[in-house]
Amino acid sequence: MNSVKTFFLLSIMTSFFLLIGQYVGGAGGMQIAFIFAVVMNVGSYWYSDKIILKIYKAKEADSKKFPEILKIFENLCNKANLPKPKLFIYESEEPNAFATGRNKDNAVVALSSGLINLLSIDEIEGVLAHELAHIENNDILIASVAATFAGAISMIASMLKWGLIFGAFRGNRNSGNFLGTILVAIIAPIIALIIQMAISRTREFKADNTAAQITKKPNFLSDALVKIQDYHSRSKVNKEVNTATSHMFIISPISGGVGKWFSSHPPTEERVKKLRELVFVD
Repeated sequence: MNSVKTFFLLSIMTSFFLLIGQYVGGAGGMQIAFIFAVVMNVGSYWYSDKIILKIYKAKEADSKKFPEILKIFENLCNKANLPKPKLFIYESEEPNAFATGRNKDNAVVALSSGLINLLSIDEIEGVLAHELAHIENNDILIASVAATFAGAISMIASMLKWGLIFGAFRGNRNSGNFLGTILVAIIAPIIALIIQMAISRTREFKADNTAAQITKKPNFLSDALVKIQDYHSRSKVNKEVNTATSHMFIISPISGGVGKWFSSHPPTEERVKKLRELVFVD
């Protein structure tokens, strides 16, 4: 099912790039857009994990600095019967985590330094189990591809806006391209948000449930979600949020305020409630 979603997403985005190319640059623009789309398709499939890790400047977890976390991570992989992914740490005050990669054999999990500082070791275990659940449920490819394309769309919108500012499209005024390009520059970021919303919210509920099945301790994850959400609610830090990758995190960085209408995640309160309803008998 995820392979079908991935193919569908790649097809939609290729068509979107071709339409923009034709509208802005005619036949020549369409050819350039086709080449760009091919590069994006190949790149997003094979290298999306590396691109995303580079965006966040993530580094592989040091066994001397994080021995307890790495031991827990290995134990969870054994419980889930998964090949052990590489574990990365990235510097950010914001507590969050994500998993990325094209399949179970080429997956990685990343934790922010803020999450490690905020949560107890049991709560970190719950978060790690959630990210491993995304890998087990084959969610990571579609999420990684969506992040790569959303980033590309945002880049195109930015290029179009700067092109308008510097008069890059003056030669096409007779065809109404000026107004059309303004519309494309406005619509493109909205398309990026729709892509993220298309990543079903149900995958978070499923990952939460799978994580609880792995640890047999649903309170590990529910307590972690409460702390992370509380941080988001209280934080007054003016953060630079990369909206292209927001759907990949355990809690969306843009889930508050107006962002909740465009969030790819269900409300944290609902997730916590479902987790606390789970009971496992030893």
